[in-house]
Amino acid sequence: MNPEVGFVGIGVLIVLLLLRVPVAMALIAVSFGGITALLGVTPAFGILSNTPYSFVASWTMSAVPMFLLMGFVAFHSGLTGGLFAAAKVVLRRLPGGLAVSSIFACSGFAAVSGSSLACAAAMGRIAIPEMVAAGYRPSIAAGSIAAGGTIGALIPPSILMIIYGVFAETSVTQVFIGGIGIGVVTAIGYCLVIIGISLVRPDLVPSRDTSPVSAEGRAAILQVIPITVLVLLIFGGMFSGLFTATEAGAVGALGTILLAAVTGRLTRWNITHSLIDTVTSTGALFIIGVGAAMFTRFLGISGLSHFLSSFVAGADLGYFKLMLIIVLIYLALGTFMEPFGAMLTTLPIFLPILRAEGISLVWFGVVVVKMLEIGMITPPVGMNVFVIKNVAGKYVSIAQVFAGVLPFIIMDLFVIALVIAVPSVVMFLPDLLK
Repeated sequence: MNPEVGFVGIGVLIVLLLLRVPVAMALIAVSFGGITALLGVTPAFGILSNTPYSFVASWTMSAVPMFLLMGFVAFHSGLTGGLFAAAKVVLRRLPGGLAVSSIFACSGFAAVSGSSLACAAAMGRIAIPEMVAAGYRPSIAAGSIAAGGTIGALIPPSILMIIYGVFAETSVTQVFIGGIGIGVVTAIGYCLVIIGISLVRPDLVPSRDTSPVSAEGRAAILQVIPITVLVLLIFGGMFSGLFTATEAGAVGALGTILLAAVTGRLTRWNITHSLIDTVTSTGALFIIGVGAAMFTRFLGISGLSHFLSSFVAGADLGYFKLMLIIVLIYLALGTFMEPFGAMLTTLPIFLPILRAEGISLVWFGVVVVKMLEIGMITPPVGMNVFVIKNVAGKYVSIAQVFAGVLPFIIMDLFVIALVIAVPSVVMFLPDLLK
């Protein structure tokens, strides 16, 4: 074992990432070079040839393409298009009712998507034009959707949580259940931000809608009943133990395809683009996962993982200091890395430390996904912000979107502080349903 080689490898990896080398290629190159330095070129080639199959052949990983297919079919066939209209009918009387409705619509879309980018794109196209037309300040309209999109990776099915569960060797279902708690708390926090802005700055948000519910409003509520029943079936079955998280992906994909067919929305174009999007997204995620698996092997062979966990134990940092360091690292990474890359480059370092400290890996999985999603709206590389600019560019500029998400980032930091101080916010449901 040679921890110095591990430290050099991490340094080289950071340099490559700053040079904008693709995350997967950087992980594989550093791991191959490090293993070659420690064991020789023949073992390095052996690990390089075996890791892709051993990673992809995991039964749990098959849930990733299934949940992606479920989300893409729902998106392309327009099954989720009525979520905003239905939420608007129910919540229109609240201060900032349209923006609050967009948060609830994002939460509903999250239950069939698992992707914050897809959530932001879908809701941005629908909600931002309507909010601007109703008199909302464009920055508030865009900021609420960009922030609301992050809920897409918190409420199951979350692709980030599936990947985390595989790497942490912990129950994906338990992480999913924990994600419900933080997803609900995040949604409530965002709604409070909007209501607070509307009360303090009524010039930014129009007056509430007090008109009676129209026939179109009642029809909008009826339109979302089928997708709501499907979501309840999937997660009711998963959380009751009727089927696993992996099997839930297959049930969800098949159910969404059948629902689209029954409602007459399953066209050849829809299914073709859903399959193409699923294959390309799965391939991109899996190649990063292969690189992360190799990096984990490299750090283990070098002895760096053991060295760091022993160092933290000897330093006696304590729970709060350790979590503060981890939070600051993820906030920094979120300014220039996408979530999957940030998570998979850090887990090989953090997981041994967390195990040594006795911190719940289910709880940490939920926290790390929340931290990664904050990075989706922080400058300069907040991916949700650029998605919103892409779908609603004629209404708002990049600077306006970043200004609009600032109050939501502050609320996100409060939520992180809450779940660190009171872990039961996340663990209440997982502990209850064990």
